[in-house]
Amino acid sequence: MILGFDPGRDKCGLAVMGKERQLLYHQVVASQQAIATIQQLSQKFPLETIVMGDGTTAKSWQQEISSNLGESLSIALVDERYSTLEARDRYWQMYSPQGLQRLIPQGMRQPPRPVDDLVAIILIERYLKLGTEAQGE
Repeated sequence: MILGFDPGRDKCGLAVMGKERQLLYHQVVASQQAIATIQQLSQKFPLETIVMGDGTTAKSWQQEISSNLGESLSIALVDERYSTLEARDRYWQMYSPQGLQRLIPQGMRQPPRPVDDLVAIILIERYLKLGTEAQGE
């Protein structure tokens, strides 16, 4: 199983996806709770890999995860460019707009909650896509 992790200064997105690409968990948590939440998820799910965006805080979070969870989980960094924009679109695919929201063009709609968990899902999908492309060549 793969844990997607979108770290941030104030909040972090987490998602767990199984081998068959089934989404098992996704949530936005406060940054201070991220390591504890990852530890809880690693007890609940047989995690093998953590996929993170390659942004500016990636190295410090990578060290933080390794020091708290040990070296048992491999950490993969993927390109996180445009992932937030993609997550906003994904929000409206997962949660259809209701009422007057339907009249607003999708590009102008703002999701009513943070989408960091959806970014974590997108990071996992990018990681899996890279793996299948490497196998296909």
